[in-house]
Amino acid sequence: MTSLVGTVQIGVLLVIALAAFALTAWALVDALRRPAGAFTAAGKRTKTFWVAILAVAAAIGFVSLPPISAAGLPGLLGIVAVVAAAVYMADVRPAVRQFGGRRGPRRDERGQGSYGPW
Repeated sequence: MTSLVGTVQIGVLLVIALAAFALTAWALVDALRRPAGAFTAAGKRTKTFWVAILAVAAAIGFVSLPPISAAGLPGLLGIVAVVAAAVYMADVRPAVRQFGGRRGPRRDERGQGSYGPW
């Protein structure tokens, strides 16, 4: 019975560590794809600042994966990494998205004329 509980705990830690790494990696890739001018235009810190923070967060998320770290997330550092990525995704990303970042029109802007869809 004890080994079953331990196996379940390890599985839960693996899922949490994978989710934390996925969040930090997604935030990093998103920040890299946005133009530098969009960050300052949105009134946020610079692109370099956010890319550096998110790169460190992704590195912590990668190192905390269970095959590398037997204990899962490395305590406070893992929490700080997830919080940094969550702040980017919840606050910075929506503000920066308004200023573009992809080539071509956004999906909701295709087929729009002067007076609406055509």
